[in-house]
Amino acid sequence: MLSRQTKRTILKILSMFSVVRGYNIPIIALAQYLSAIFIMAPEKRALTVLLDFNLFILVVASSLTIASGYIINNFYDSKKDLINRPNKSRIDHLVSQRTKLQVYFTVNFVVALLAMLVSFRAVAYFSTYIFLIWFYSHKLKKYPIIGNLTASLLAILPFFAILLYYKNLYPEIFAHATFLFLLLLIREIIKDLENIKGDIANDYRTIPVIYGEVFAKKTITLLTISTVIPVYFLVEIYEVGFMDIYFYISLIILIFFLLLLWKANSKIQYLQLHIILKFLVVSGVFSIVLIDPTVLIHGKALLKI
Repeated sequence: MLSRQTKRTILKILSMFSVVRGYNIPIIALAQYLSAIFIMAPEKRALTVLLDFNLFILVVASSLTIASGYIINNFYDSKKDLINRPNKSRIDHLVSQRTKLQVYFTVNFVVALLAMLVSFRAVAYFSTYIFLIWFYSHKLKKYPIIGNLTASLLAILPFFAILLYYKNLYPEIFAHATFLFLLLLIREIIKDLENIKGDIANDYRTIPVIYGEVFAKKTITLLTISTVIPVYFLVEIYEVGFMDIYFYISLIILIFFLLLLWKANSKIQYLQLHIILKFLVVSGVFSIVLIDPTVLIHGKALLKI
């Protein structure tokens, strides 16, 4: 039988896992590797990409930076989360604010050491990334538009670390990034609608708080329609293999998303919309393999030297 101290330790580990949203980080790491293999370095053999030590370090550093970002965001949002996410907040509070800060600074120090193994440019990149996450969590997220734009940009920056590493500025990369950015931006405004009570109570000046829910819905509608632009380029102009299936299905889902959006007027309904967008983002990660499925269907494509 587990001792009381052991149980407390396990609970604190689970609490920290909740704080850093450990369930998200492996998906982001997978997305970076798939992007490197199929989008950013398609001319390289898959095995070469997978065994690239510097790429591995960049993915680990990105994962740790994202984890530290969740920690500092949780630190500043602790009061707001008591209203918006009471159940998760109770779990997160099993770890003290002091401990969260200690872990935050330790993780960022490790990121700096890892970046040194790659290059000075990597150190500068991750130092800037860490600072932007802190500045967003401390200041920018309380303001409309700029907070949403910054959050969406920070979410796609890990992919730019891989882009800068390979230095392959293919135009289709930016089309992919634009589609992902729009989905993330829409999700950020949906989250503002979902968390409006906590935002009002803690003086967060989000789009729904300042301009109202109708204006927020109109903004989301415009952004959703705008996703047609990068999808057009990806499907009609650039070569994305069978991934065009994902983009066609995404547009159909987004049509139903808009219908549900204009009927939504409660936290649970906005949460459902949030889940739909998260599904599109996560399924988009796995759909990257559709660009060249032979890499998975035929093992020789992966193991060819």
